[in-house]
Amino acid sequence: MRKKIIFSLLIIALLVGCNLPAQFYNTQSPSGFSNIKWIKSDPKAAPTATPFLPVMENIATPGPTQEANQPEIVPTEIKSQRPDGQVNILILGSDYRPESGYRTDVFMLLSIYPNEGTASILSFPRDLYVYLPGIGNQRINVAQPFGGFALSKATLEENFNVTADYYIMTNFQGFMGIVNSLGGITVNAGGYLSDKCDLPQADAEKNCTVFGGPTYMNGETALWYVRSRYSTSDFDRLRRAQEVVFAIFEKLMSLDAISRVPDLYNMYLSSVETNLSLSDILPLVPVASKILADPSRLRRYALSVDQAVPYVLPESGANVLIPNYELIHQTIIDSAYTP
Repeated sequence: MRKKIIFSLLIIALLVGCNLPAQFYNTQSPSGFSNIKWIKSDPKAAPTATPFLPVMENIATPGPTQEANQPEIVPTEIKSQRPDGQVNILILGSDYRPESGYRTDVFMLLSIYPNEGTASILSFPRDLYVYLPGIGNQRINVAQPFGGFALSKATLEENFNVTADYYIMTNFQGFMGIVNSLGGITVNAGGYLSDKCDLPQADAEKNCTVFGGPTYMNGETALWYVRSRYSTSDFDRLRRAQEVVFAIFEKLMSLDAISRVPDLYNMYLSSVETNLSLSDILPLVPVASKILADPSRLRRYALSVDQAVPYVLPESGANVLIPNYELIHQTIIDSAYTP
């Protein structure tokens, strides 16, 4: 039983990690948003920091969070036909902080098609400003803390007409524990990154630097690499998160993780929160073997600056991303939601 459970969790890691996208940026300005105040003209430029949003006191009785003079958020009315046999799993990364609640700064929807032996994964930016049913307009990364998986699921349905059947969530400690238990990982960094850090390798100006190409990282460095935000955009974070997940998968496979089930079982059990049962996961195992043989069976998607427009909320001055629902459906969801 234990071997089956850990093997199933590794299947999820496999599906998340394969077939990285080559491009996240589109520097062309989208049409239909001439009234929006841009934060920056270059999507790769350094954004201002997004303040932490305490939510613990609001979980029981959340109220509307609308701001005056903000752009209208109109959830999509476009309908997508759900393919037969499709299984959708929401993958969440929590930044839990004691006494302050948490947000889910990793928000990915994994779609698996057992009948066709294919899968796709779609990454949403943490600052995507959407309609949360019963609450109002807010960042997508507070849906889970405000209302658990039920609200995250309802938010996806209301805004994008897609349904999540299950979820998996981990936090900082769980993430670092997984990486360190593997003896670190080698991340194939997609580009240069230099940003503030509080790590032993920091330079005199308290910066850590990663150059493009293979880079060894322990758990603490990998977490910094995924979360760095002062010198790059939200879109670059999506790419870096995917690079790290892929590196974890590669290390697991190189160590023949299946044979190390006794060592890994307790780590996974304490590091992952999920509503997936063993009976839910086992039918998905054959898909993983097909993707191993042919990585093109897994397609990867992420919102870019032409589909999620940077905007400053007038009242609070907070930086958010306004979704272009029609374009998101045309360029991403219609493709990701197809076997």
